Amino acid sequence: MWFSKKTQRVLPGFKTSLGYTLTVLTLLLLLPLAACLFKAAALSPAQFFAAVGTRRAIATYVLSFGASFVAAVINVGIGLLLAWVLVRYEFWGRRLLDSLIDLPFALPTSVAGLVFSSLLVKKGWYGQLLVPLGISAAYSRLGIVIVLVFVGLPFVVRTVQPVLESLEGDTEEAAAMLGASRWQTLWRVLLPALRPSLMTGFALSFARGLGEYGSVVFISANIPYKTEIAPVLIVAQLEEFKYAEATAIALVLMAMSLVSLAFVNWLERRSRRYAP
Repeated sequence: MWFSKKTQRVLPGFKTSLGYTLTVLTLLLLLPLAACLFKAAALSPAQFFAAVGTRRAIATYVLSFGASFVAAVINVGIGLLLAWVLVRYEFWGRRLLDSLIDLPFALPTSVAGLVFSSLLVKKGWYGQLLVPLGISAAYSRLGIVIVLVFVGLPFVVRTVQPVLESLEGDTEEAAAMLGASRWQTLWRVLLPALRPSLMTGFALSFARGLGEYGSVVFISANIPYKTEIAPVLIVAQLEEFKYAEATAIALVLMAMSLVSLAFVNWLERRSRRYAP
C-alpha cells in the first residue's frame, strides 16, 4: 500500500521552533541590549563621545583587545599541540590530562587570578625563576595574557580535538610515503583540514578574553593607562555611580567585539569554503 507519511521529528516544526528560538533570544539577548541602549540614551551625543573617548577608556580598549588577541594566538598553538597529543598518542594518564583540559570551565575565574598572582610574584614558584631573568609577570600586561591563555585554552582544544579524531592516520602515512617531510605534511595536509576548527577556537578564545574580569582583576594591579582593562573600567564607573557612562563604555566594547567576531567568522566561513 502506497501512501505519503510525514517524517517524524524529535523537535517541533519550523514555525514552532523558530518561535521558541526568537522568544529565548529576545528575553536573554535583545531585551538586555535594549536596556543598555536605553540607559546610554540618557547621555547626549557630546556626553556619550566624551565618556567613551577619554584617554583612559581608549587605553583600556587597546589593552583588552591586544591581550585577548595575543592570548588567542598562543592558545591556537598550544591547543593544537594538546589536541594532537590527546588524539594521536596513547599513554598513562591520558584520560586525566584530557579531563584537566576542562578545569578552567569549572574553576571560578577569581580563583585562577588569585592562584596565578601568588605564583608569579617575586617569592612565588614561577616568580623565583622569572624575576631573576628580568621577567615580572605579576601585576603586569604579561600576567593578563597568561591568565587569558589559561581561561581560553579549553575552547581551542575542544574545538580541534573532534576534527583530529575524524581525520584518518592513513592520510599522514600516504603523505610520508610520497616523500613529504613532517613539516610539509603538517602545512599541506593537516592544517588545511584543521583551519576552520582553528579559526573557531581562536574566535571563542578571543571572545572569552574580551569579557574576562574575575581572573584579570587580581593579577593586573588595575593601574589606569597601564594594566586596566575595559571591564575593570566599567566596574570602576559603576562604583562611582556613573551608570550611563559605564553603559556607554560597555556599548562601545560590545560593538567592537561584534565587529571583531564578525570578521573572524567571515574568515572561518571563507576557510571552510576553500578547505580541501
